[in-house]
Amino acid sequence: MADLQAPLAPLLAQLGVALPPTFSLNALAATRGAVTGDGKPLRFVEPGGSTLAYEERAWLHGEIETRPDNWHDAYNALAWLAFPQAKAALNRKHYRTMTERRSLGCKDRGRLRDALTQFDECGIVVACADMTLWEDIRAHRWREVFAGRRAEVAFGMGFFLFGHASLDGLRAPFVGLTAKALCMEVDAAWLGQPFDSQLAAVDAWLAGRVETADESFARSFQPLPLLGIPGVVAESADPAYYDDTRQFRPKRLQCEPEVRQAAAAPSFTVGVEESPGPIEQDAG
Repeated sequence: MADLQAPLAPLLAQLGVALPPTFSLNALAATRGAVTGDGKPLRFVEPGGSTLAYEERAWLHGEIETRPDNWHDAYNALAWLAFPQAKAALNRKHYRTMTERRSLGCKDRGRLRDALTQFDECGIVVACADMTLWEDIRAHRWREVFAGRRAEVAFGMGFFLFGHASLDGLRAPFVGLTAKALCMEVDAAWLGQPFDSQLAAVDAWLAGRVETADESFARSFQPLPLLGIPGVVAESADPAYYDDTRQFRPKRLQCEPEVRQAAAAPSFTVGVEESPGPIEQDAG
């Protein structure tokens, strides 16, 4: 069953404290030779003392702003250590995109940088050896895949939570805690490898996805309710758990262009105005 904290478990065991202080994080970063997107040695520093944006400061000085006594930032720091290639690739992509946009007279942010930030905060990589399982997830067949095919999920999928906001959210899980998933296709033998080898492979794969990302990157994201992954919460052992549409929403219907045009045609019914129902409005 899935342990979404698994990538961070060895780090937390080394640190030996509930909320790691900055000096402990820096010692671990130095031991691991962690670097930012420009290859500068990584250091976690308190905010302030610089007018640079977060990604600029990381790129130009190797400094990662980290608020003390703050779990959100602590998980970000731990993600830098658990996924060093992917986090460095994100920093590199942010900085290069930012400087390119500035050279064109555009605002720093845009569709690509927004997508990168979303994945940085809430992303998860699903390693999948049976793509029919992923097809079920893409179709929002939540009960069918996570209850009906629960054993297949256990042996045919691996879940690698990357987003530090989602990791923080798991400290006090709440209905609707949803990640943005990317699928990494693997074979069954890959899922039998030691976890450290799997984590390194996911890190390298994700770094490659980030390096080649363009403004369509967000279209690759699949909403994935984290509390529905088998083993994350005890309640999911009951198949009826997946009938709760507050978090396990049906797939939004995608109409053909001519159907959308017909639906958009003016109605001649006087005094009646219809609005979408909750499923059409809110389905993920």
